[in-house]
Amino acid sequence: MRVLVTGGAGYIGSHACKALAAAGHEPIVFDNLSTGNRWAVRWGPLVEADLANTGSIQATLAEYRPRAVMHFAASAYVGESAAEPRKYFRNNVVNTLNLLDSMIDRGVRMFLFSSTCATYGNPSVIPILESHPQWPVNPYGESKLFIERVLKWYQSAYGLRPLTLRYFNAAGADMDGEIGEEHEPETHLIPLAIRAALGRGKPLNIFGKDYPTPDGTCIRDYIHVQDLADAHVKALQLLDASGVTAPTACNLGTGQGYSVLEVVRAVEDVCGARVHLGFSARRAGDPPILIAGTDGARSLGWQPRLSTLTKIIESSWRWFAKRSPAGGAVAAGPSTTLI
Repeated sequence: MRVLVTGGAGYIGSHACKALAAAGHEPIVFDNLSTGNRWAVRWGPLVEADLANTGSIQATLAEYRPRAVMHFAASAYVGESAAEPRKYFRNNVVNTLNLLDSMIDRGVRMFLFSSTCATYGNPSVIPILESHPQWPVNPYGESKLFIERVLKWYQSAYGLRPLTLRYFNAAGADMDGEIGEEHEPETHLIPLAIRAALGRGKPLNIFGKDYPTPDGTCIRDYIHVQDLADAHVKALQLLDASGVTAPTACNLGTGQGYSVLEVVRAVEDVCGARVHLGFSARRAGDPPILIAGTDGARSLGWQPRLSTLTKIIESSWRWFAKRSPAGGAVAAGPSTTLI
């Protein structure tokens, strides 16, 4: 089928586009390129436009007539969200409502929503099941939870067929080396640790060493981005299957957690180089431990294949090792529509 992929030039969105194409679907990327990369759009056309512009959304839906939408476009940094909440509610709430309303008007009903474990806040039980209460502790999680609640009402009122996928920590790079993580500024742990090991960045700063964990640093559940992309294809197939009832929300994680320092030591083992460290105060809005319960993901008929910590870091290391210090891979650009 033809699938509109908002944020398809970004890290997770571009991997999802590759997975869609491999499964025989046609991804149509809708991205304003504010954080995405033109070179990452390689499996279908690019519509360079902004979700703040409802006319652009409606024109794209009318031209390409997708049967489904995968919605990745969002602001997605916990620390930034605490400092700039209005940016997060505008991008993640208002713009998503623009998209949903345009979909309803054009008769597009299948909707895969990129949500987050940040909706759970400080969990009372580990691992975290989908039924766990959702009490976000930062504006990023709050903005995603707002849309999760909207989807329930749009489903009952307008016949929308949504499926919410709550990510834990996406990491790694395409195993073929075609695409990978490329943010400026970079804020994610594994690429920052690899850059420090390769001598391409400053010493790695760790936020907090006094958490109630064995080594005092945060523990997170890391999922390979290619596994994450495959889960979206599985979810789309489930939504499309006649007579199949999809779950309303699924965690996407492995059920295994690693501390920041454990990840750093694994990076050192893979790269064969020391990562120089510094420590600063805890970052606002960071829970001590986030580990996924995996029952919901299994209901998709999906399980991670590449999400060992070693494979994640090895794929990231290969990606960063071949990049120039300035980044910016050279690749054939897509056909682009400016709206």
